[in-house]
Amino acid sequence: MEFFNTIENSKLNVRNLKELLSIKNLPILCHSIHTIISDEQKNGIIYCLWGEFEINREDIRSGIRFSLPNCPNALVWSITMDDDSDNIIIHCTINKSRHEDDFIDSIEEFMNDWDLII
Repeated sequence: MEFFNTIENSKLNVRNLKELLSIKNLPILCHSIHTIISDEQKNGIIYCLWGEFEINREDIRSGIRFSLPNCPNALVWSITMDDDSDNIIIHCTINKSRHEDDFIDSIEEFMNDWDLII
């Protein structure tokens, strides 16, 4: 399944966005991510609305991709700058074509919990 969210952007360029999207900043940027347990810059451990997970951070074109490699749903999300509008696009996927409504609701909550204008 795929989920998208767009955040209007008037402040950040791609370089600023990538710098902002560090593992240590995730609880400040997303209310669904509660605690950073460890941060090795490219990977770490977080506690979020779904529990405790290993997290990987990868630099990609126009943004950053995060993955939860041990998540049973293979949850991955990227946060990138839209080349045409400079808006910020959050794109999240899981490895299922269907899921329980409660879990889908939690992903939608996660997608809406991002505040990148700090």
